[in-house]
Amino acid sequence: MPRVFITGIGFITSIGNDAGAVETSLRELRHGMVRYAPFAADNIPVKVIAPVRDFETDAAEQEDWVIPAPYKLKREQLRSMGPNALYATCAIEQAIADAKLEPADVSNEDTGLYAASAGSPNILVRTLNRMHQVGVMRCAPLGVVASIAGTVQFNLVAHLKILGASTGFSSACASSSHALGFAFDEIALGRQKRMLVVGAEDGNFDAILPFASMRALSINPDPDTASRPFDKGRDGFVGTGGGTGLVLESEEEVMRRGITPYAEVLGWGQASDGHNVAISHPDGLGLASAMRRALKSAGVTPADLGYVNAHATSTPIGDASECKALRAVLGEHAARVAVSSTKALTGHGLSLAGAMETAFCALAIRRGFIPGSAHIAELDPACEGLNILRATQVASPGIVLNNSSGFGGANVCVVLRPAR
Repeated sequence: MPRVFITGIGFITSIGNDAGAVETSLRELRHGMVRYAPFAADNIPVKVIAPVRDFETDAAEQEDWVIPAPYKLKREQLRSMGPNALYATCAIEQAIADAKLEPADVSNEDTGLYAASAGSPNILVRTLNRMHQVGVMRCAPLGVVASIAGTVQFNLVAHLKILGASTGFSSACASSSHALGFAFDEIALGRQKRMLVVGAEDGNFDAILPFASMRALSINPDPDTASRPFDKGRDGFVGTGGGTGLVLESEEEVMRRGITPYAEVLGWGQASDGHNVAISHPDGLGLASAMRRALKSAGVTPADLGYVNAHATSTPIGDASECKALRAVLGEHAARVAVSSTKALTGHGLSLAGAMETAFCALAIRRGFIPGSAHIAELDPACEGLNILRATQVASPGIVLNNSSGFGGANVCVVLRPAR
């Protein structure tokens, strides 16, 4: 089967809007959390999010948004976008440039695009309210396209003139890892030579605050400690948005173009909990199964792993469940294999998370470091026996496992290694 490589990455995130800024944040454990002014009301218990910087997308009309240089989008493009699609466009343009792709490399029958996003709740609510208040024919013509879950895929396929495979994925916080896994399959099975993979979320008031009623969000008002995966005092996740793009290519294309990859994608696996619509299995059974399937797909064993980028979102139940799954899978290697959660820095990107963290792993592999798990004051006893890093290590992570989990017990794991 053709080998699959990551040849380009791009970031619009709470810890940086390019690979250089993101690398600095990961190395120095700089987080992107702030006290969020729209959450200031006394009846809102949540106070902290991790916003995207330099973009202003709160205006009701897209042409009034502030978009930083060097990005330029025409009015007719913006009309069909939510903030998520804007972030996705900027991120994938970075990744395409990073991979040194020409327009002809992107728009052809051998290049496809898989994307993931939950949609744009703010634009959907605005569209429905306008329909009820002033009539259906007074709504923005592209309000549906800009707001529903497939908006990122719709916009990017049109914007980039994609002619190969395309679809959107919706499995909550596992969505963009599903997109990446199935993109790997497209190349490994010889159906496509190149796939673009994108995850993106709005990360604003309407996209994040509904999770508060689930008791899923941290109510810690301190940006420096609100997101603390594996810590005994964690009380929920901090929401974030943005976009991440990756370019995946076959070995044949890598050789033909003479490009140096970030990493090789060795394989992936998925499994379900079959347990609860919103809560992880308490013993992490589905995630453990997904990890084992990923390792089998990649042809490696726990003994080969150097680093696990955990899904750990900073929720009490989820982190403990993942720790049980990790101990079960890693076995005698649990005390050696480095484990961290970069969500301590970024917050939880929902469907963006898998793609963003896979790109973090690819960057760490190329640049020779392992990001630490920040903000741990007291390790939860449920996490004992694992090698959870407190600080960034300057060393090659070797073979990496990246975990993602979503509602309904969807679990996806991806295995990477240094490109050879």
